[in-house]
Amino acid sequence: MASRVCDSVLVTGSNRGIGLEFVRQLADSPSPPDQIFAGCRDPNGSSAQELQELAKKHQDVITVVQLETDSPASITEVSKLMEAKLNDKGLNLIINNAGVSIPGSLAETGKKEMMEAYSTNVVGPLLITKEFHPLLCKAAAQFPHQTDMSCRRSAVINVSSLLSSITICPGNFSRAPLYPYRISKAALNMLTCCLAEDFRKDGILVMALHPGWVQTEMGGSQAPLTTTESITGMLKVIAILTEKDSGRLLDWEGKSIPW
Repeated sequence: MASRVCDSVLVTGSNRGIGLEFVRQLADSPSPPDQIFAGCRDPNGSSAQELQELAKKHQDVITVVQLETDSPASITEVSKLMEAKLNDKGLNLIINNAGVSIPGSLAETGKKEMMEAYSTNVVGPLLITKEFHPLLCKAAAQFPHQTDMSCRRSAVINVSSLLSSITICPGNFSRAPLYPYRISKAALNMLTCCLAEDFRKDGILVMALHPGWVQTEMGGSQAPLTTTESITGMLKVIAILTEKDSGRLLDWEGKSIPW
């Protein structure tokens, strides 16, 4: 990254995979944000050990926060903590990365699987963005003479998927039926579009990014992309987003994906 992405950022689901690599690359960049808030469900658990080690390395930049993205009480508590640390500057960027991939053909999918996927992949990003909307507005207001949208000013990035695309579904459904995942990510796309229209008046950019098929616990070892490659690409895209990208779904290389 040649330039700073933003001054402050919240990354959800940051204890592993894509979220952890987002935090790592942002912190290790030549011009890191002043504040990186790394949210995860269990900061003291074994799954967050690597994140905690990274936070110790960058203790002036990374703040690990206990965050359950589908719990209003948890989100409110974190927002109060972050507001105090941000010193009235607002929050520039939210990366709604926390998500679950629940495998399931039609025969394997029931109410439990659908509700779990929907709660994490859709309700979570909605609650997070709703709670932090005032801080996003405060960040946007720091640029009174700027009308252009950008992640440096104020933005929400929802991590979506190629499998969310209704247009592309006939071409890839047989390889990955995944009813709960596909349907919940398609709903996340609609949330993205709604927020993009709702927040346009506030100067806040909202869009969705597909990270590619990545070698993570969720993506599996057969995936063609490493987390390093995926996040390097996504951060390059994030750094150059403008108002024309608000309400769109792009991939990690900046290519447009149809809804």
